[in-house]
Amino acid sequence: MQTEKSKQKTVNITQYTSEFKYNLKLATPVMLGMLGHTFVAFVDNIMVGQLGTAELAAVSLGNSFMFIAMSIGIGFSTAITPIIAEADSSNNLQQARSGYKSGLFLCTTLGILLFLLVFFSKPLMYLMQQPEEVVELAIPYLDLVAFSLIPLIIFQAIKQFSDGMSMTRYPMYATLLANIVNVVLNYLLIFGKFGFPEMGIVGAAYGTLVSRLVMVVYLWALLRYKERSAQIVKNIKFFILDSSMIKKIINLGSLSAMQMFFEVAIFTSAIWLSGLLGKNPQAANQIALNLSSMTFMVAMGLSVASMIRVGNQKGLQNYKELRRIAFSIFLLGALLATVFAIFFFIFHKSLPNIYMDLNDTKNYIDNMEVVSIAADLLLVAAFFQISDSIQVVFLGALRGLQDVKVPTILTFISYWCVGFPVSYILGKEDMYGSFGIWLGLLAGLTTASVLLYIRFNKLTLKLIEEKKELVLES
Repeated sequence: MQTEKSKQKTVNITQYTSEFKYNLKLATPVMLGMLGHTFVAFVDNIMVGQLGTAELAAVSLGNSFMFIAMSIGIGFSTAITPIIAEADSSNNLQQARSGYKSGLFLCTTLGILLFLLVFFSKPLMYLMQQPEEVVELAIPYLDLVAFSLIPLIIFQAIKQFSDGMSMTRYPMYATLLANIVNVVLNYLLIFGKFGFPEMGIVGAAYGTLVSRLVMVVYLWALLRYKERSAQIVKNIKFFILDSSMIKKIINLGSLSAMQMFFEVAIFTSAIWLSGLLGKNPQAANQIALNLSSMTFMVAMGLSVASMIRVGNQKGLQNYKELRRIAFSIFLLGALLATVFAIFFFIFHKSLPNIYMDLNDTKNYIDNMEVVSIAADLLLVAAFFQISDSIQVVFLGALRGLQDVKVPTILTFISYWCVGFPVSYILGKEDMYGSFGIWLGLLAGLTTASVLLYIRFNKLTLKLIEEKKELVLES
């Protein structure tokens, strides 16, 4: 009897673990591509950190505006993937072509609007009670980085199409190429090497802008010459649009953008709340945020895999298989997140040292304070690895189902009715400071993981039941 039960458990686990290999095959290029985006910030932060804590805080402040704009643009573009995945699984070439063209048009327009929004919002920095030295450094940096939003959001449109076609390697190649360009330009322009002007953090902004232009041109050219995608992306009439597809992408994309905005905005609020505590807490926040962003990109890769595979199964109306696949990705994400949690816990004191020049005697006290605060924040980051992974994988699965309205409400409740109040109250100087701010992030992510799981579980069981009833009726 005991043996039979054990066998049953093994079979149950195997039905999920058997999908790990394919899930990783699909998700790994996405993970590497997204890690590439974060690696650009990682390189910027390490190189800028050598200049001083004020410069690192300035990059953090400038990027806080970028994070908000990027969350809207990237979130909106995710609507393209499930539409393309559904069209691909049902061999609907016309729908795929319409989805690509409409998505590219909308993302190009949105990229221009987001650039203008960020560019003209710079005066807000003076009203936010941020350190004046930091604001003065951040403004010229933000001018250039804001313009890079246009190629970035165009790239996202093409990337999401490529992901929807299950061609996840090509955006990865584009991102890796962009990273090489960014690292070389950063080295030359931040420090003024090999006869180039020494431009400080403005040099980092030039590196980011050029690398994003390279990224979009390379991916666009690559997909035009791949047989599977060429028939869709070639010879499109950009301004002749399908109004029903435009409406569908706007309906899905606007709510997906809001979901990502609610999450990214709470992390952005952590930057601003840290700025109220001073330049050193703000610099420490940037270090912890950059490190935790890297592990989050692994979960994001799994989220995209979840969106693609769920979208495919939705096209086939195979809801039992859809549910099994989604839970296999969830299990894989939880296991990887546990590994990252242990890693952060063990190395929380040593990881921040990478960012600061501890041999700089002039800024030694400031640098040591930044390292100490960042080490404490990484302890909180270790705890929220699992909940962060769960919430983003289930959010991807729900997007694959094209279910966006309820998840948008759930993410708002999680981050702004639970997370932000905790950050605001516990993050005051006379409470727990930076550590308290990150406790709010932990509370928001944990709430989101629970609510999104409940939503996915309820919705998929309902879809299975409805299909069963249809079969019985027929």
